[in-house]
Amino acid sequence: MGRILVEKDVEAAVKGGSVYAAGGGGWADHGRMLGYAAVNVGKPELVSIEELGDDDWIATAAAIGAPASTTPWEMQGIDYVKAVQLLQEALGDRLSGLIIGQNGKSSTLNGWLPSAILGTKVVDAVGDIRAHPTGDMGSIGMAGSPEQMIQTAVGGNRAENRYIELVVKGATAKISPVLRAAADQSGGFIASCRNPLRASYVRRNAALGGISMALKLGEAIIEAEKRGGSAVIDAICKTTGGHILAEGTITKKDVVYTKEAFDIGTITVGAGDKAVTLHVMNEYMAVDDADGTRVATFPAVITTLSEEGEPLSVGQLKGGMHVFILHVPKEIIPLSASVLDPTVYPPVEKAMGIEIARYALEARA
Repeated sequence: MGRILVEKDVEAAVKGGSVYAAGGGGWADHGRMLGYAAVNVGKPELVSIEELGDDDWIATAAAIGAPASTTPWEMQGIDYVKAVQLLQEALGDRLSGLIIGQNGKSSTLNGWLPSAILGTKVVDAVGDIRAHPTGDMGSIGMAGSPEQMIQTAVGGNRAENRYIELVVKGATAKISPVLRAAADQSGGFIASCRNPLRASYVRRNAALGGISMALKLGEAIIEAEKRGGSAVIDAICKTTGGHILAEGTITKKDVVYTKEAFDIGTITVGAGDKAVTLHVMNEYMAVDDADGTRVATFPAVITTLSEEGEPLSVGQLKGGMHVFILHVPKEIIPLSASVLDPTVYPPVEKAMGIEIARYALEARA
């Protein structure tokens, strides 16, 4: 049976989602806004994929963009709902449920408000357990597909006349950049509903259980908080099955914002033979030790935690801060078809100048 999501689930989703954000931005307050709006206006329902029929339509609820605090973004909860309505109109059929492309500070809650208002189920499946820099990485195997897809985008800064509604059809690879351009024009961040697919396809290709994993992690964090930072870090390790790969002081941060709306660069933690280097493209994508040997690579979960056990995004990191690096190996998390798709890696490797695919796609131990 499904689980009605209630007020106490909001903070759990935000806190668990923040660990799986893997250094990505997103906004915890935006997540809270979406969650509280949903539980106050209706009864959003989380269901497993098994509760839907094979031919039921499921789409992905996403937020697109890399909203720096410097951009004039504005996204209201209703924008997520309107994006779903526009997709249903273009599809000519009802959506039974929504998945999300990735967990994150707010993305874990992207499907809640449409569920409360329109009755679409929050399907317990994700395009990727953790956050990632490109939409293709959460597209559950659709990245290279020639199949015509529908994607919608809604939102924007109303006061600056940047509000946009967009419905676009075509191959995913060709229409995803159109939505990224719309996000930029709208002020940097836009709500989207994209890629309607049958439940049978989602069952085979998504990372199942991704939302309940974030909720369970968030519940463990909340329970540990009263005992202090080290208890929180222990709870995160125990619940995820991960471990602290390294800890130390940030000695160097070399991350730049590119015109393609990505934060790219490196962060060095520690010094001498204990130093490790985090490779960043919006999120943490890899970790090398002092000798340049790779010790962690996407799609493993890689997250920086403060001494209080708070997940820190790349933007929050500054020289001199003491951080713990959490590593959850890919062998112990559900992996979607999109993180096992070789075609999603070349653009990321080119932008970052490091190898990822070789490590990401090597056989599971």
